[in-house]
Amino acid sequence: MRSNPRLLIAAVILIFGVVSYYSKRQHNDVTGETQHISLSTDQEIALGLNSAPEMESEMGGADPDPQAQALVQSIGEKVVAGSDARRTPYKYQFHLLADPNTINAFALPGGPVFITRGLLDRLESEAQLAGVLGHEVGHVVARHAAEHIAKSQLGQSIVGAVGVASSDNYGRGQQAAMIAALVAQMAQLRYGRNDELEADKLGVRFMSQAGYDPRAMLEVMRILEASSKSGRQPEFMSTHPNPGNRQQHIKEQIQAAYPNGVPPGLKTGAALGTK
Repeated sequence: MRSNPRLLIAAVILIFGVVSYYSKRQHNDVTGETQHISLSTDQEIALGLNSAPEMESEMGGADPDPQAQALVQSIGEKVVAGSDARRTPYKYQFHLLADPNTINAFALPGGPVFITRGLLDRLESEAQLAGVLGHEVGHVVARHAAEHIAKSQLGQSIVGAVGVASSDNYGRGQQAAMIAALVAQMAQLRYGRNDELEADKLGVRFMSQAGYDPRAMLEVMRILEASSKSGRQPEFMSTHPNPGNRQQHIKEQIQAAYPNGVPPGLKTGAALGTK
């Protein structure tokens, strides 16, 4: 390192990034996990609220149907109010986007949840809608976005360190930095797949606590699979990677929650009739 100061600089960047990542730990009272997260809940909320208008604009704007908007908001609020999600400080909002062709739902950090008209029109019951929204609330509660931000900061430190250490040869250094970036992205994709399993688990938990039959989540998976066979793959299947058989995982979560069978009191709710 004495003969090559670039290696010393690279080592400092790398050590700082790793120490910063692993030293920032926060306990999640709802999931029971301790996570590597650099943002406070207030920062998550501010980030989500500030990003929501731009995200809505990019997805075609808000759906103009006030009844459909009210339905999404109502079911989302029921899921939160009736479940452990209400114990969190997040500012939950539920938005219906006007895009009729994209089949997707997603959540921003801190509480904003979105579902497209293209997905809503394919759902058949309130319980199915509760399952989709419960899954997205699960991402918020589990702080998946904040985890990814922390991982991204670590990845940037690794990429920067490799780039500095290899900068004696521009072409070789650029190639090494690109490889490091790819590795960081693949690591985040792997965690993203685990995120989906956790969000499914929380979705089953939240919708059941709110009084909805969790088997509706299985129906949602079948609807998405049917949509993918009829044409272009739904965006939901791209942004929510399928880690093996998600239907089987959901069945296992339902069985674990209700070993004697789903209670008859849990409801499917009214037919949506939003088309």
